[in-house]
Amino acid sequence: MADVRLTPPSFLVLGIIDKLGEASPYDVKVEAARTVAPFWSMPHAQVYAQCDRLLGAGLLSEVRDTNARNRRVMKVTAAGKAALEEWLADPAFVPVEARERGILKLWFGAEPEVIAPAQIAEHHRTLAEYEELTESVGDLLTRGQREALEFGLRYERMMVDFWQWVDQRGS
Repeated sequence: MADVRLTPPSFLVLGIIDKLGEASPYDVKVEAARTVAPFWSMPHAQVYAQCDRLLGAGLLSEVRDTNARNRRVMKVTAAGKAALEEWLADPAFVPVEARERGILKLWFGAEPEVIAPAQIAEHHRTLAEYEELTESVGDLLTRGQREALEFGLRYERMMVDFWQWVDQRGS
């Protein structure tokens, strides 16, 4: 097993394959888009690169499915499971980098009265999607999934409040 530095994208891949039991890189990308994309996006190419890194490190095993055009199907190895469990149990704090384009635009002099209304509308739209998701599948989610969804709800409410504040300051 090669010594490899594991990153959040590494754990995203390990976690999804662990939850699914087995998966192709494509399955990982689809599941990530379906579940964690609102708070953790990952480009398609990065999924494949992570799968290859994790295979090389012995944290995933691979079988070729000859019935499905030689499709790669991966499973988490015992070492991968141990790495994932160690990461899940680590309470270390890592500061969040918001990466909000609207905030960056404000910093560089964008007109608040121009960008604030669009930001308010988009954050309201996203908030409505999260509220709809809560209504439709909220009871089916695990505790951790529900708490992640709650983070999204609270974040979008905070962003609506912030942009309304920015908009009102210009009045």
